[in-house]
Amino acid sequence: MEVTTLDVANLLDGQLDDVPNQSLSGFAGIEDAAKGDLTFLANLAYEGHLYTTGASAVLVSKEFVPSAPMQPGTCLIRVEDPYAAMAKLMQAYGTSAGEQPGPTQVHSSAVVEDSAEIGDGVIIGAHCYVGAHSKVGNGTKMMTGSIVGDHCTVGAEVLLGVHSVIGNKCTVGDKCILQTGATIGADGFGFAPTDSGFEKIPQLGNVTIAAGCEIGAGTTIDRATLGSTILDEGVKLDNLIQVAHNVRIGKHTVIAAQTGIAGSTEIGAHCMIGGQVGINGHIKIADGTKVAAKSGITASITDPHQVLQGNPAQPIRKHQHMQLAIRKLAKEFTRHGKGPDSAKTGS
Repeated sequence: MEVTTLDVANLLDGQLDDVPNQSLSGFAGIEDAAKGDLTFLANLAYEGHLYTTGASAVLVSKEFVPSAPMQPGTCLIRVEDPYAAMAKLMQAYGTSAGEQPGPTQVHSSAVVEDSAEIGDGVIIGAHCYVGAHSKVGNGTKMMTGSIVGDHCTVGAEVLLGVHSVIGNKCTVGDKCILQTGATIGADGFGFAPTDSGFEKIPQLGNVTIAAGCEIGAGTTIDRATLGSTILDEGVKLDNLIQVAHNVRIGKHTVIAAQTGIAGSTEIGAHCMIGGQVGINGHIKIADGTKVAAKSGITASITDPHQVLQGNPAQPIRKHQHMQLAIRKLAKEFTRHGKGPDSAKTGS
């Protein structure tokens, strides 16, 4: 990264404070930044570090007003959203930015079936496998032990992390990231009860993941029984999430770790779902829904842009009022000698 503060301000449509143009050579956290580094201040809880940082430039919001003098040589670049702006810069000036794809590289221990089609600049690491009649797009990187099954389509500039798996007939769009151990296209959990036990229902569908999605480490997305399990454009899944067969997740929805989504549920676009949320099967969740961690969604959410909490989940203010009422009730029971903290026994 070799740019100037003026380059950064121009790229971000930002406002550069009236200080001399400076060279920037890298990124750093605001606590550890030194001369030549670019950093950002998005959370005002870290404002104190602004006045001690050695960074050459700091991204701040356009409304921010410093409450103390900064170190000499540190300038501010004012933008609409410092966090989003930093992400944009790291994409633009990261270590791989501007690199031209080199020749295709296939490690000697990798296996690529003769009928597979490999694009330009693809890197296939040690012990990888590309199945029959599969296509791998230009600039895609397969890290050690990653697998692309038969009849798959993998887009351009995809990153397949160590030991990640794309099962047969699945599709992954351009610029997706599969982190370590992500599994796409395992069988859905389908069994029919019979007099002699549970009979496996063949899972004949696939998984289709649109462009710009990221799948966290250890996350599993099951193939559909029939048809497709679908992630729309820009979906971001954290680590250790279970997405069951025939689920559909709308554009730019983000889901935190250890959430489980049962089969045939549809989640709308631009939703935000916290960690360890349980979501029932065969329901629909409206666009823009936000769900607090450890909540349970047991029925369809039809009104968009709600904030929900609890198990079963309900509007967050209603949940909070209910929790307060339960605490008051518990105090009353204790006051009358009937609560678990009461000194009386046998009452």
